[in-house]
Amino acid sequence: MQKENITRYYPNQRFEEGFFKIWKTIFHNVIDSKDLILQLFKRDFFAQYKKSFLGIGWAIITPIFGIASWVLMQLTGVLDPGKMDVPYPVYILVGSTCWGFFISMINAGSSTLSSGSDLIQQIKYPHEALLFKQVLLLGVNFLITLTIVTIVITAFGFVPSWKMLFLPILILPLFFLGASIGLLLSMISVVAVDISRFVNHITTFLIYTAPIVYSTNVDNTFLQTVNKWNPLTYLVCSVRDTILFGRLYGWEEYGISVVLSIIAFLIVWRAFYVNENKMIERMV
Repeated sequence: MQKENITRYYPNQRFEEGFFKIWKTIFHNVIDSKDLILQLFKRDFFAQYKKSFLGIGWAIITPIFGIASWVLMQLTGVLDPGKMDVPYPVYILVGSTCWGFFISMINAGSSTLSSGSDLIQQIKYPHEALLFKQVLLLGVNFLITLTIVTIVITAFGFVPSWKMLFLPILILPLFFLGASIGLLLSMISVVAVDISRFVNHITTFLIYTAPIVYSTNVDNTFLQTVNKWNPLTYLVCSVRDTILFGRLYGWEEYGISVVLSIIAFLIVWRAFYVNENKMIERMV
């Protein structure tokens, strides 16, 4: 007689799992859901260009419009970004592209459950697939945008460094930090929508806390202090400087920022995992 495979569920079950056991479970869930992740990615990737006249052309237009206002202010003298070793359009285009990936990762993390709410309430499956589907979608969009950015800056007569081949590794810390903030917002939004909206507005101003739209040699003392203690300065600028100059933005500070990002991700993801069922109950 064949033995039945019985799964038992009880309240606060995930709280009793050990720290390392939880990560083992999450890892296996992601591996087991690889086909689902791919299918969800295909659905969302083509859906974002569906019923669009320009289609994938928006991947070209969006970054151009994104830097137009900054370049205009710089040309008219309204904005003094400081001295830099590359043309300002090149500087702001690469920097804002890297920054855009980080902000998109926050949005992806915060919408992890809401993006799959239609499936969550009907089918039982590992919900880790939702986040990694978002990551795959962002990664492909970032690759498309980066290819266009490379062509544009080459047209300005600036040759990117060959070390940009290491970008898949260098953007991982941005993924960890962005996902941490996004997952935290996802948990907060379930019980306090106002706080989540407030934080979303705050992220709009974060771009001014790192040398993205202005030079690293800016004279303002306050900005220098903010840049020095802001982990995003080293995470975002290291990706940008690797593309443009083939170097990291502060070895020691970058290493510390990477470690902090990984720790934040491990803590927040565990909190998200153990509280996931309660959050889903509130979504019904």
